[in-house]
Amino acid sequence: MKFGNGSARSYLASLLAAWIGCWSPCAYTADPLPVFVSILPQKYFVERIGGHQVQVSVMVRQGQSPETYEPTPRQMAKLAQAKLYFRIGIPFENIWLERIIAANPRMEVVDCRQGISLLPVMQSHPTLEAGDQHGMADPHIWTSPPLVKIMAAHIRNALIAAHPVSSSQFEKNYQAFIQDLNQLDQYIRHTLAGITHRRFMVFHPAWRYFARTYGLEEIPIEREGKEPGAKSLAALIEQGRQEEFRAIFIQKQSSRSNAELIARAIGAEVIVLDPLAEDYGRNLRHVTSVLAKVLR
Repeated sequence: MKFGNGSARSYLASLLAAWIGCWSPCAYTADPLPVFVSILPQKYFVERIGGHQVQVSVMVRQGQSPETYEPTPRQMAKLAQAKLYFRIGIPFENIWLERIIAANPRMEVVDCRQGISLLPVMQSHPTLEAGDQHGMADPHIWTSPPLVKIMAAHIRNALIAAHPVSSSQFEKNYQAFIQDLNQLDQYIRHTLAGITHRRFMVFHPAWRYFARTYGLEEIPIEREGKEPGAKSLAALIEQGRQEEFRAIFIQKQSSRSNAELIARAIGAEVIVLDPLAEDYGRNLRHVTSVLAKVLR
């Protein structure tokens, strides 16, 4: 093939540009960082910060209970390839974390609870006999947006350490996520500003950190994973009548029977609120609007 001098220079320049494009950091796309989390809200947090640079797998899927969950053999095999595991303190971790680490000793385990003041697990009703639960902490820290901001910093730092080439993008995504969390926090405070009742009854005690953040009090039916006996149930019904609770809140993974029994006895409705929904901001806005209506 023959070229004139100008054509030859142009052809060689185009080849050089194509070669540089193939090898430049901007054009090269590495495989996403394989990451594991325990629950769906964490998946949302990590993806908000990691973007396309992470591939997030979730242990406890939609509709499953963190209290009774057992990892599948397929998940355990996939864990062998993970670079990071973000733990949050849910019950299944206490049983399975050692085995998870054994499946991949090189995987870094990041405890998202660092720097957070944890609440103890609520003690049993006085009429129930229960074992010693001292030292156990309520894991539901993700229900409070200000606490998620602390978790987000741990996630950002771990992703930057594991994949420093993407540090600027992680930082940019982190700052955008913090902005959204600030707006969510302001929305919740504004929406709940006009309520007249501060206490609400739930089946499973999943909303204590949310309640602590926004000046509310959660009254649980279930404590330490145990449903109430007859005397405790009667006491809860009496309390519900005295305080005129309009609703009993349950989550998808919980039993409805005792909640419905109390609701019928006090003339309240049973409402599902899901603390494990993946779309975090949308879900907490829904939770807030429901509480504002019930507690007005």
